[in-house]
Amino acid sequence: MLRSETEAEPARMARALAGLRRYQEAAREAGPAPPPAVAEAFGARLRDYGGRGAATVFVPSLINPPSILDLAADNSLLRWLAAEGGVRPLLLDWGWDVAARRDLDVGGHVEAILLPLLEALGEPAALVGYCLGGTMALGAAARLMGRVPDRVTGVATIAAPWRFAGFPDDSRRLLAGLWEATRGTAERLGLLPMEALQSAFWSLDPARTVAKFEAFAAMPPDSAEARAFVRLEDWANDGPPLPFAAARELFEGFFHADTPGRGGWLLPDPAALACPLLEIVSTTDRIVPAATAAGAGARIETARGHVGMVVGGSAKEVLWGPLAGWLRGVGG
Repeated sequence: MLRSETEAEPARMARALAGLRRYQEAAREAGPAPPPAVAEAFGARLRDYGGRGAATVFVPSLINPPSILDLAADNSLLRWLAAEGGVRPLLLDWGWDVAARRDLDVGGHVEAILLPLLEALGEPAALVGYCLGGTMALGAAARLMGRVPDRVTGVATIAAPWRFAGFPDDSRRLLAGLWEATRGTAERLGLLPMEALQSAFWSLDPARTVAKFEAFAAMPPDSAEARAFVRLEDWANDGPPLPFAAARELFEGFFHADTPGRGGWLLPDPAALACPLLEIVSTTDRIVPAATAAGAGARIETARGHVGMVVGGSAKEVLWGPLAGWLRGVGG
């Protein structure tokens, strides 16, 4: 990828390689210690961040760790909400015990993990899902409200796909090719390595991938900007493998057949949910384009990207504050 992007510009290649070497050799700072768990299922834990206010369960994607919502002591959506947002956030930490859930597809993670954790909480709660976690939060809300109608007070999704046909055709072809090349190995292993997924993310915007390491090479080594880059890049390159059944449903059911968007998944139509809905979408998102959103409930649009809207310099104004206000409203 680096050769194809910088073939005619050796100086750019040198800068990008210098940035990559600096990233590899950079000192790492320990992130915030996770709070205690209040419930557990299949190795996944529901972690309570405290705070005064209505319970709100945050559902991260199965891809990459949940730490994007608690990235650093001074850049944590969850800790800010607990301290200032008037909300009691709880985080679903999927954990690394992939072997225990190798036979669970995406819907199975909702049924066997998310729903039992919500039931163990034993009180009404709002759900907030990020990326694929938003897709799952909508499905969980439908299932839980079918059993206990007043248990879900509202659902907010952040950069969450529902209409997978809204992904660009070239992105869907790229992902189909990735799955075709890795399916056999993934089936034998019982999992899809994170490295395979990461290569797909790089391919969605190779120019930006190269440019960010060029920019890192020029940052003062011990600057706050450089430390933030390392933290975020470590998150982006980390995460447990995806259980094979979940990978198969994601690639074959979601990206290929668009089962959620066509009404064939856990919830035929998010607009039919009998609770307040909010979707937060980015108009510049290359990972989850705005065209993939469910199109149900209230909507907030931002020009910040898929990750920047959550942890960028203006995240508090763009996302944290508006989300806190909405959650206080649905929490009564």
